[in-house]
Amino acid sequence: MQQSVTLGQKFKGALQLFRPELPLAAGLCVVIGQVVALGRLPALSLVGLGFGCGFLLSASALITNDYFDREVDRINAPQRPLPSGLLTPFEVMALGLATALLGLGAAWILGPVAFGVSVLIWLLGFAYNAKFKATGLWGNLMVSTSVGSTFLLGGISVGQLWHPAIWLLAGITFCFDLAEEIAGDAMDAEGDQYLGSRSLALVYGRATALRVAAVLFGVVVVVTLLVVVLGNLLLQQVLTILVTNLLIIFFVVRLLRSQTPAEGRQAMRGLYLSGSLGLLGFLLAMVFV
Repeated sequence: MQQSVTLGQKFKGALQLFRPELPLAAGLCVVIGQVVALGRLPALSLVGLGFGCGFLLSASALITNDYFDREVDRINAPQRPLPSGLLTPFEVMALGLATALLGLGAAWILGPVAFGVSVLIWLLGFAYNAKFKATGLWGNLMVSTSVGSTFLLGGISVGQLWHPAIWLLAGITFCFDLAEEIAGDAMDAEGDQYLGSRSLALVYGRATALRVAAVLFGVVVVVTLLVVVLGNLLLQQVLTILVTNLLIIFFVVRLLRSQTPAEGRQAMRGLYLSGSLGLLGFLLAMVFV
């Protein structure tokens, strides 16, 4: 018989659902979009609303992903809060909807265009989790579009949707996240097979999927190097890009050489942290000059 779960254990399980490094990065992307579009740090109220909107919408997508993936997670990640019994499906979905409403509330304050884009971002994430995750590349494209749109949301929140730099950042992030999604499917192939997924890893093989991901990461490196060569960047920004690219190359090599899902996930975490720290360094270089 399953033991009762304490309130403290439920709270710990709820925190695990957030996977904080991912929502933090989403909120950071919105703020970077604001700073790049304006060329300076906007009012702190706009920073707070933009960050909160990105953080909460990302958290909602991650939480509802656990709800819809609860059967697959019994295979891929039995330690997660749902398959381990820390939380019930109702509690997880309620938390996912609550964070979505809070995020959309912040977007409403930012204005009608920001609210409309935020609704689209949330709908993409929810539709992916509910129906399109098993479609393979199409699902990967939906997630990457949502992630790249966070920069556009930042520009919209300060009235600068069409600033070319935020579209460039959105495109780079789209490629980076698409590479992560494809590589992630390669790590989760065993559980995805249970769902009848059409991921690149299951259709064409793990090695092919990882090579496609590596090419996309390579596109990110090449484009950012072109920005260094052709752009009018500060020395701090140039150094941030170069260090980030070296880390990306290092972890891509580790990803390609990985022999087990655990090794691959470690390399992917290194890639994600490298990209996130690179964005943070780029932002700090712009603000503190």
